[in-house]
Order: sequence, then structure tokens, then C-alpha cells
Amino acid sequence: MPQRTIAIGDIHGCAKALAALIAVIDPTEHDVIVPLGDYVDRGPESREVIDRLIKLVDRCQLIPLLGNHEAMMLAAFESPEVYEHWCRVGGRETIESYGGDLNNLPFEHSVFLRGLKRYHETDSHFFVHANYDASLPLEQQPDRLLLWEHVVYTQPGPHQSGKTAIVGHTPQGTGEILDLGYLVCIDTYCFGGGWLTALDVESGKVWQANREGELRT
Repeated sequence: MPQRTIAIGDIHGCAKALAALIAVIDPTEHDVIVPLGDYVDRGPESREVIDRLIKLVDRCQLIPLLGNHEAMMLAAFESPEVYEHWCRVGGRETIESYGGDLNNLPFEHSVFLRGLKRYHETDSHFFVHANYDASLPLEQQPDRLLLWEHVVYTQPGPHQSGKTAIVGHTPQGTGEILDLGYLVCIDTYCFGGGWLTALDVESGKVWQANREGELRT
């Protein structure tokens, strides 16, 4: 069976959408699934999202990336100031999904979150949460760009590697993928009424589901 490399955009606590995509994609041990980060916050089911991603490890090759919301969540354990800010930008919903107390975070969830990757690359594509500097190798990219910078504010050019960039983070309020040829943004605003998008980067096949778990036809 040929290997597929499938990216998944920003989930933001929309576990029903994620479940619907996993069901229709039906990943196997040959497939590489690259969730682009921002699994938590804003939507109501962050804990369930992390549970579902952890279970995927037994079905496929899962390479989950770090998003800015996971970075804030991890930093919130160490800093009261970060904790307060995080709560204002979606963290409160995440805490509620863990029973109202971040100390309820299961050990395996902590291991998952602390093991998230900054980027992933193949022979033809690279995957980052937010943005990149076109002139720098991936290992030299600053976190400010990889995690935080929206591509609508600082639109990069084609990367020096010649590879196609697959990114999330910049919500497409239309629910449609932003495709610049050399850069594809698949954050299609699921928590806000759009879609959760999965993209097979080689074939171009797209699957989308809304936060209620209904597939887009």
C-alpha cells in the first residue's frame, strides 16, 4: 500500500471534527499524519482531542507539531502571568475540559505535549505551524515565526529549499484553503464555524468536517 502524507489543520478543541476526519481517512501503518498544532483552546473538547491524537500513534506514523497554544499551555505551568493570558485566549475552555483544574492533566498528555515537534519535512514539502523565513534552513527558524506570525501579516516567499510549505495558524474565515502554490494554509477556522481540513499533500485530496462532525460534501 502506498504511503500517504496527510496534514491536519488547527483543531482547537473540536474533537467531533477530528473524529470524523480520522474515520473517513482511515489511516494505516503506512500513512504519515502531521497535525499542524493548536489542538487545544477555544473549542470545548481539548482533552478529547489529545486523547484521539495519542490513540492515532497505534494506527499510523503520527508527527504532531507544536502550536502557539500548546506553547502557552506548557508555559502556563511555570508562569502565573502566562497562565492568566492563556486563559483569556482560549485556555479557560481547555482547563474546563480537564475538569476545571490543569493539575488533572494525565501524565500521557504531558508527555505528548512536551514531545511536539517544531517542524517536519519530506523530500517535497515542509510543515510548520505558522510561518517561516524563506532564507533560513528549518532548523534555524525562530519560534516567533514558526509559532506566532500570521502569513497574512508577513507573507513569506518560496522557501530556499524549493519545497512546498504546509502551514496552519492563520484562520481562513471563508472555510477555504489558502493556496499560493509554494505555500498552502489549511487552518480553515473549524472552531469559529468553518471546517477542520485534512490534506493529502501528494495527491491534493482534501477532507473537511465541521465542529459537529459533519463531513463537507
